[in-house]
Amino acid sequence: MSRVKIQEHSEISSAEWLSVNQFLYEVKQIDSACISVYYPYGKGQETISLLQKTKRKESFEKIELKIEKRIMELKKSPSSAGKFVKTLCIFGWIINGKVITKEIGTSKKLPYIYMASKRPYIKPFRDILKTNYDVLLVTLDQKSARIQKFHGSQIVQEDRLKIDLRARHRKGGQSQKRFLRARQIKIHVFFKKVVNRVKKMDSNSKLILLGGIGPAKKEFYGELDSELVKKCRFVENLSFSTPISDVHKKIIRHLYQHRRKYVVGIIEKYENLVKEGLTAKRNNVIYKALEIGAVDTLIVSADYHTNSQFKKIMKMLEIAKNTSADIEFVASPKIIKKLEIHDSVLAILRYRIK
Repeated sequence: MSRVKIQEHSEISSAEWLSVNQFLYEVKQIDSACISVYYPYGKGQETISLLQKTKRKESFEKIELKIEKRIMELKKSPSSAGKFVKTLCIFGWIINGKVITKEIGTSKKLPYIYMASKRPYIKPFRDILKTNYDVLLVTLDQKSARIQKFHGSQIVQEDRLKIDLRARHRKGGQSQKRFLRARQIKIHVFFKKVVNRVKKMDSNSKLILLGGIGPAKKEFYGELDSELVKKCRFVENLSFSTPISDVHKKIIRHLYQHRRKYVVGIIEKYENLVKEGLTAKRNNVIYKALEIGAVDTLIVSADYHTNSQFKKIMKMLEIAKNTSADIEFVASPKIIKKLEIHDSVLAILRYRIK
């Protein structure tokens, strides 16, 4: 297969990003078996029908009844974090014998999901919001630095470093040259300290965003080792006084770029493994592979709910989640057409199957 280009997708607004991040922060605190339901706005009755047809154990049936009732209520008055509702998402679980539900609407088109699992299933949100990613934001000039660690919209760690650095030397000649050399050494030593602090705060960050007014960020970039360089991206028009709302917009933009690159990598991995027999394309083969835990990654069109294989693919998603297989939703029409997954899924296998 030839290499596929990712189509650009509109980014979520920073206001909705913040709102949904906060919602998911609360959902992630749920440590209980949960029913997760995502459905397109206007498809509530079809979703209720699906819930009623699927037989679950008694505790899940109890949750589903509450979700069905909530869907009917939302039909009259849908809540949304954005200006328009494209997808409604409801999570239901039991605490002390009582069913609790929590829902949100989003302006983004998310895959149709109906899943029972040990914890709430929030992967589709992570793909558009990157709530599960840590991002380091480094803002600096030649004498001060601020390092902020973001998890979603939350600043979970922050540190500042500063040195006393004179801007100029009154005398000329050799004295001036010595001053400039000493000044540059001082800046170099300062940047080394910042690098060490970044390493301590980095741990599992997906991106390191580097900004600041003047040449400092490029000088600092030269001090980074190869591992940090791989994660590093320059951010334009970022200073110590940049409003937090603008900071969020810049983070969102870079996370979208990161996601597009990641999806390209998944597709390339699939294409490279075809000849080795470590992929599967037919739904019945993939279903059996899922049942024996042989699937490493399930690649699914985000529009799969519009096709005839809808219910089978939905069940495959649940098996994948409960066998620790990665699930990757593809939203780009070009990739969906190229890989021919309108009514099927693809799988990267952990090992060859007969």
